[in-house]
Amino acid sequence: MSSLYQLAVLGSPSTTQLSELENILSQAVSMFNLRLGHEVEWNICPESFEPHQQRSSAAVFFGGENAPLANVAKLLERGVPLLPVASDVTRVNFEIPAMMQPLNCLAYAAGGAQRVATALLECAGLLPRQRRVFVSYRRGEAREAALQLFDALSARLFDVFLDTHGIPPAEDFQTMLWHRLCDSDVLLMLDTPGYFESRWTSAEFGRALAKGISVLRVGWPDATPSTRTATASRAELLPEEVDPATGRISEEAVERICLQLEEVRSQSHAVRSVNLVSNIRNAIETIGGQVIGVGASKAVHIQLPDGRNVVVYPTVGVPTSTTLHDASSSSPDQSVAVVYDHVGLHPRWLGHLDWLGQHIHSARWVKASEAGWQFADWEVRT
Repeated sequence: MSSLYQLAVLGSPSTTQLSELENILSQAVSMFNLRLGHEVEWNICPESFEPHQQRSSAAVFFGGENAPLANVAKLLERGVPLLPVASDVTRVNFEIPAMMQPLNCLAYAAGGAQRVATALLECAGLLPRQRRVFVSYRRGEAREAALQLFDALSARLFDVFLDTHGIPPAEDFQTMLWHRLCDSDVLLMLDTPGYFESRWTSAEFGRALAKGISVLRVGWPDATPSTRTATASRAELLPEEVDPATGRISEEAVERICLQLEEVRSQSHAVRSVNLVSNIRNAIETIGGQVIGVGASKAVHIQLPDGRNVVVYPTVGVPTSTTLHDASSSSPDQSVAVVYDHVGLHPRWLGHLDWLGQHIHSARWVKASEAGWQFADWEVRT
């Protein structure tokens, strides 16, 4: 089976650093039923790291005297997240090549392999809080299967949204539904015969496509695929895998769906991240600036036309106060922006973001559709 995620170690790591990093990463991904070196590709000091554009990927560069550069320049150009690591913060200028020094460098002395591993997993979207799935189904046709998949995916540390579990009483149901959809990596579509006959499931499918969220279609044996699902990934159920009496699906089918969803989820995370970085690049280059590269926390380091540098944190999904806090604390004493897609977010949440932006000056919200406009007249607020 081909890998679902792609990670690499570049530069000149010591044997101890490599061993410690491998152990932590192996343990971390095993929680998701993944294996380092198998489902999570593990490249150690390759001459060239060429991750697939539709696979979530990241690389760490251990600096040192005459550390081999591999194809670092190409990775920076592509926007692949790259984490420069120096032995100590005072050694950055000596151990990290000039082209990577504008990125936030990690000091191995402060946090060691655990900090490097966490940063690498975050860039690849492999932290539990980043794994979000929206289950779209007709209650009268696939309720039992939806509950089965909810349990199976939750056990694999996915944050699964199911309409019967995810919305508190007295909330505006549909508005909250769209808000949670916007925060998901994958729409898991249980395509029963009446799926597109419902206004709501039909809208869930269409709006997922509009937001660039990948879709995994699980086709029931008696359902004819709609032409609308032509771009969706597919997992077909066999007649013997669905119990007509209970509506439950076989454990083998559940396992197959979970594994395929992991693949689709990696693709979705990669594509949405690439699209956000591409949109930022286009906006900055349109006004005469340039993108320097992508570093820790997927921070996009840009240079404005007047030579000033800004650290931009693109947010896939719903931004929160924590997003703003993390961006500020990760890049102290720098001009910081958090770019997000506002379409589909709860109106009350958008009001909350505006209020935060008025009271917190260390970082600023920027709507993705207005990035060029905002950066063309960028002021540092104090």
